Amino acid sequence: MNRNDTPRKPARTEPKTFHVKSFGCQMNVYDGERMAEMLGTQGMAPAAEGAEADLVILNTCHIREKAVDKVYSDIGRLTREDGTRPMIAVAGCVAQAEGGEIQRRARNVDIVVGPQAYHRLPDLIGKAGRGEAAVDTDMPLASKFGALPARTKQARPTAFLTIMEGCDKFCTYCVVPYTRGAEISRSWNAIVDEAKALVDGGAREITLLGQNVNAWTGEDDRGRPQGMDGLVRELAKIADLKRIRYTTSHPNDMSDGLIAAHGEVEKLMPFLHLPVQAGNDRILKAMNRSHSAESYLRIIERVRETRPDIAISGDFIVGFPGETDAEFEDTLRIVEQVRYAQCYSFKYSPRPGTPAADMDHQIPAEVMDERLARLQALLNRQQAEFNAATVGRTTAILLERKGRHPGQLIGKSPWLQSVVVTAPELSIGDMVEVDIVSAGPNSLAGELSRRKAA
Repeated sequence: MNRNDTPRKPARTEPKTFHVKSFGCQMNVYDGERMAEMLGTQGMAPAAEGAEADLVILNTCHIREKAVDKVYSDIGRLTREDGTRPMIAVAGCVAQAEGGEIQRRARNVDIVVGPQAYHRLPDLIGKAGRGEAAVDTDMPLASKFGALPARTKQARPTAFLTIMEGCDKFCTYCVVPYTRGAEISRSWNAIVDEAKALVDGGAREITLLGQNVNAWTGEDDRGRPQGMDGLVRELAKIADLKRIRYTTSHPNDMSDGLIAAHGEVEKLMPFLHLPVQAGNDRILKAMNRSHSAESYLRIIERVRETRPDIAISGDFIVGFPGETDAEFEDTLRIVEQVRYAQCYSFKYSPRPGTPAADMDHQIPAEVMDERLARLQALLNRQQAEFNAATVGRTTAILLERKGRHPGQLIGKSPWLQSVVVTAPELSIGDMVEVDIVSAGPNSLAGELSRRKAA
């Protein structure tokens, strides 16, 4: 276990209530849920809405600099007006990257725990309560998942399920291999059992998660080698599971079997998040992305041949070190060719310890701002066009949450669009058929069709 030289702190009262605040990706949301379930088995309870918690866990993201700054800002705000504060734990990728430095920078932090060690959180809480150093950023070879409790009843009809962690790709801008470790696939049986538990607890849609989720490999319950397509086909056999999604994928792990599954597995939704990051081959090579613009476009073409109505999503980074105006134009060109339904786009952010942070020819902020504005204008236009093309369709949506107005409910279309419908007689978790009657830039409006979806 990693320790730091922070002096021993005064003993603290054992916490009875907790609050987990997760930043960043869906995997952090999953980890936050699992931490909450684990603390529940220790006799702790989530703090009531609006109430102060005895323990606050900041489950952090280290992908971008602003996310790190926000963590330290939140730490500072946790001190109350009377000078007291909750027990504070910093978890996740910032904890992994900075370790004991967090407590030297923010001395009111009691616990630091990395994303591969949070199953030891109860022990760390005990140490912090006794005033002992409580820092754990080990990345043990043994899987943490076996130490976590069984899944509990879901408050929502959608659920995340991590099937693999870590990354072996070592993109030059990315901290994930250093904060999450090498790629490790969970076992077939463990995933299937957790999926069944989620469905038994009320989930109707499961999103499979991994830094490179489509790199998952394993053996099924008969010892046969399987890729993620085989896993998807097995999960589709769960009777009350209505929808399957997955994210985030890497182009080089988009197998023939997984492409075929998009056309053959009805429960696999017609949505694919497949980041390309840039449209220029020299920049892709500098990023250590092992695909080219052409090979990426061939994958998109094959997927669309298999599932013509599929919605494509992606990620883009503008202003990577050395990117010229002409190379940025190649990124705009690939966006025009793919026609994205939605996308994430960011200015390059140097992360300490990554090769790109030390590259020459860092791009000035004002140049990145201008490029990002142009890229996002194009992506926003494409998203609006995709949404507009949905008007007139009748489709099933899974109702997930209440809307802003009485009787309104919001659900997701198969293409991951938010659809607002007025249906006071229905409940969260219902699957309903709706007619899409109008489209905005970020959501759709639907009206109930005559029949309820299966």
